[in-house]
Amino acid sequence: MKGLADEPTYIIELLEEGVTLDNVIDGHIYEQALEDKSAFVVGDLGVLMKQHVLWQSSVPQLRPYYPVKCNSSPAVIEILASLGLGFVCTNKTEVSLVLDHGVPPENIIMSGVCKQLTHIKHAAKNGINHLMCDSETELCKIARSHPSAKLLLQVTTAPHAAEHSMAFGCSLKSCKHLLEAAKDLGVEVVGVTFHIPSSCKDLQAYAHALSDARCVFDMGTDLGFNMKILDIGGGFTGSEAQLRQVNSAIRPLLDAYFPPLSGVEVLAEAGSFYVSSAFTLAVSVIGKKVKAQDWNSLPIVGLSPNSKPEFLYYMNEGVYGSFGHKLLGNIVPVPSVHKKPLTAEEPVFPSSLWGPSCDPLEQVVERCLLPELAVGEWLVFNNMGANSLEDFNTFNSEIRPPIYYTISMGDWYEMQEAGLSLDSAMKNFSLVQYGM
Repeated sequence: MKGLADEPTYIIELLEEGVTLDNVIDGHIYEQALEDKSAFVVGDLGVLMKQHVLWQSSVPQLRPYYPVKCNSSPAVIEILASLGLGFVCTNKTEVSLVLDHGVPPENIIMSGVCKQLTHIKHAAKNGINHLMCDSETELCKIARSHPSAKLLLQVTTAPHAAEHSMAFGCSLKSCKHLLEAAKDLGVEVVGVTFHIPSSCKDLQAYAHALSDARCVFDMGTDLGFNMKILDIGGGFTGSEAQLRQVNSAIRPLLDAYFPPLSGVEVLAEAGSFYVSSAFTLAVSVIGKKVKAQDWNSLPIVGLSPNSKPEFLYYMNEGVYGSFGHKLLGNIVPVPSVHKKPLTAEEPVFPSSLWGPSCDPLEQVVERCLLPELAVGEWLVFNNMGANSLEDFNTFNSEIRPPIYYTISMGDWYEMQEAGLSLDSAMKNFSLVQYGM
């Protein structure tokens, strides 16, 4: 064992050459079979480094800020802090978590459209001056509780307004009034933030958003504000292709509206991009029901005409745990069956996946095609790093599945070559060999 701290909080399993993430999952499933079959998560920390390298090579003009609400696992915070990312926090718990990992206050932005006064005061006490603001009500709260704040006006965008019944952010028309109110209250405004959701397929939305941002910058400058920060929000899925598509759409716009010589620092909130593919969830089937139903009328590709039954499977993890993001309308991907690769000859059946309770909201996957499963078999969900491990440190942590952190030998050496030394940068980890 190679210790990285006297009393490490986390263990990293260093995978020897030839050992894969599937091997690690196999090993932990075997361990669970000997005890209680509890759900667990495997985190590949090497993915965080790879995604960071991809970000730097693809969009070097965008400084990444990580929204803590996306995945508040302290291990993630520690590594991303070591990589030099900034952080976006929505409350004082997230602020404290980030500060505890040595992030300078100037690298933290306080977001949230309805911030509590205690959270604003907590930010002021800890020297966190950059706050987002989208209304005059919020502006007045900030002026009273944090007069030295530096505001980023949150401007709404057409795609965001269309997807949400409550569109957060102020319209372009109301920005001038908000800027004038800030001037009267003596609160400094330093920039603009907006958000284009990843579900928006029309990249032309960036043209409208950046044009609006430029207008707000000009209005702020006319009022005497030093406008120097542009936050283009999130919407980055983690896919290299999607990142390059967004980059091709925004690069000429940034060159036109916010050229490098303007001195404007351009930020982006890269949450899912960093963590989504870094975490894999393994769950066990704990119950099964057969529901006779004619699915022939449903357009499911690959469904055999003779496949009449519908299988309902109950898992040991549900929407009140790792699948909580399902309650927010997010789609949970169809899992793979552990140690059971699907072949063309094997029959598949219409299936739905449910959490362990009898709550009707516990449906995790509404409809998918799976081979017939037995109680005790395992399902593996990939890309579970974003919005499934939020509040890991504070909310129901006693019932959260354990996380086993891993890194391959090759990724570990790449981290060393990139200047990120596990020995010196991440004090809460202990590194142990993991062999076959």
